[in-house]
Amino acid sequence: MNDFVPPEEVTAQVRQALDEDVGSGDLTATLIPATAQAEALVISREAAVICGRPWFDEVFHQLDRRISITWDIDEGDRVEPGMRLCRLAGPARGLLTGERTALNFLQTLSGTATVARRYADAVAGTGARVLDTRKTLPGLRRAQKYAVRCGGCHNHRMGLYDAVLVKENHIAAAGSIAVAVRQARALVGTDVMIEVEVENLAELREALAAGVTRILLDNMDAAALREAVALTAGRAELESSGNVSLDTLRDVAETGIDYISVGALTKHVHAVDLSMRIAAP
Repeated sequence: MNDFVPPEEVTAQVRQALDEDVGSGDLTATLIPATAQAEALVISREAAVICGRPWFDEVFHQLDRRISITWDIDEGDRVEPGMRLCRLAGPARGLLTGERTALNFLQTLSGTATVARRYADAVAGTGARVLDTRKTLPGLRRAQKYAVRCGGCHNHRMGLYDAVLVKENHIAAAGSIAVAVRQARALVGTDVMIEVEVENLAELREALAAGVTRILLDNMDAAALREAVALTAGRAELESSGNVSLDTLRDVAETGIDYISVGALTKHVHAVDLSMRIAAP
């Protein structure tokens, strides 16, 4: 699954995280003899979907290559409270120094994957797909979008560079939806997705007339979404966005919409409660 995030990106993110935590050296770890060996277990304290193994492993790889890690679970696995995730063994100093940084990555990305799984489960059987957004933690966008995949949801555009999303201000500046779409096609051709945001059925008709292949329906309730689906009649993919929660998600999905974009997947991060216990072997 981790082909989505280049190894060099994981390496760079871990290096930066270790730089800010370890700095010139772990003063407390020097209390432990350099020759001391230890073992550690990582335990889940709550039900979760686990994500972030590559970052966790890379932390200890950069600190001390003599540290071994044996995983009991795979990326994307569901775990219950009290379950062992992995066992570590090696120089005690390295284990102590890497504990917090490694858990920060694992807890944060598992938090995103856990939320994504709840949303994916909520739309199961409807045909709708839940998408993430660009509302990600700075510097961890690809990592969080990877976690969204681990949780069973899907990715929207990665950034401003890989798709065109024509919103209200773009339309106002261009003069109309038709003009904005025409300008976008002239700029990116047919290889890049062009999506148009609309706020009512009149604008939906304009977008359909312009030949747009995906249309974002902004802040429409379930009744309006059903009208939009009927009006579109398969001529374009439809995406619902705005004020969607787990409580309303199923109703939105059952309107026949293709996609539902949810900023909460990556924006409202609740780190999973994990514990690393270190003991002499």
